[in-house]
Amino acid sequence: MNETLLNIIACPVSHTKLEWDRENNRLISREANLFYPIENGILILLPEKAEKLA
Repeated sequence: MNETLLNIIACPVSHTKLEWDRENNRLISREANLFYPIENGILILLPEKAEKLA
């Protein structure tokens, strides 16, 4: 994950900063209680692809 990119992008639902979950290779929005997958190195920041955090 590119740290510069991580500082620029935001959650499309809550418009807040995303956190990279290195262990599960996904981006987490704590405010929206969602995570966004990273598939083949591509960030999938579509609200319809987001999943609820457990």
